[in-house]
Amino acid sequence: MPDFDAQDRELFERAAVDLYDEIVQAAGMAAEDPRISGSADRKQAFDLLVELGLVQRAPGDGTWLPVEPSTTQGRVVTPLGTEGARLLDESARWARAFQTLAHSWKRSPQAETSGPFTYLHGEAISPYLTTILGEAEEELLTAQPQTGRDAASLAAATLRDIEALERGVTMKTLYQHSARRNAVTHKYVAQVTARGAEVRTLDEFFNRMIVVDRRVAVIPAGDDLTTAVAVREHSVVAYLVDVFERAFARGRPFTSSETPVMKEIASEQRAMTIRMLIEGHADAVSAKRVGVSPRTYAGYVAELKEEYDVETRFQLGYAMGRLGISGKELPSDEAGGAG
Repeated sequence: MPDFDAQDRELFERAAVDLYDEIVQAAGMAAEDPRISGSADRKQAFDLLVELGLVQRAPGDGTWLPVEPSTTQGRVVTPLGTEGARLLDESARWARAFQTLAHSWKRSPQAETSGPFTYLHGEAISPYLTTILGEAEEELLTAQPQTGRDAASLAAATLRDIEALERGVTMKTLYQHSARRNAVTHKYVAQVTARGAEVRTLDEFFNRMIVVDRRVAVIPAGDDLTTAVAVREHSVVAYLVDVFERAFARGRPFTSSETPVMKEIASEQRAMTIRMLIEGHADAVSAKRVGVSPRTYAGYVAELKEEYDVETRFQLGYAMGRLGISGKELPSDEAGGAG
């Protein structure tokens, strides 16, 4: 059985599952059927079904027939589960080995003289974070502005954070509201909150930050995120924790049941877009602060133009100014928009 990767699984979820269902409902499908060959995506999905052994050619007329899924599932899922268990065991063994080194380091004179600030550059950042997060004993605080974590990094974070939660570490995570529209982030949040983590979102912009056991904080050293600073100075870490806790208190809980709060969150994002326009920030800066892509931010501005029945940003600013709109009022205070 060939190896299947995350791209294959994504194609399987996106297109192959629906195609398989259509083949099942049709009790078979000819190779030239447009539902198979109508697009490149469909053709790739069909090829994947063939490779997985979920469809097979009937003798005689060559019609492709569906195969009962359980006959092939084990050949795909079981090896992945076995390899995953092996990697988790190997990871745990390495972690225990490095923990011994960490205890030795903490007892050494170098640990006292290395200073309260350590600068981390480029590829050194991720291994350092993995180490200190793996050593967490009591609490993890993380602030993650924007949604820019891909599926692979979030999958790794999920395993790491679940392991920490299951050994009794408490965890609070803060995202911007835009994270609620990211399916991958939703999946991560569902898994960690089910194990006791608290996750909230905020309409404000904030900087990336990780605090471990209130003894070390990792923050960016610049705007490009290629350099980070690990802070061990107690008073500075305490200050950063206070900043985090105040922001977290203003956030809205991020749960699997989003319907009741999405309208309020949309209003908060709209208000922040208005504030960005009034303050005169460039689109790239505004998009970053709202936590969305420049294209999405441009869409928010276009919606405001349509709402206030104007064509230019100058006209939009004039219309909002005439109505006294500042972006700080409640939605009910806006007198129905442009009226």
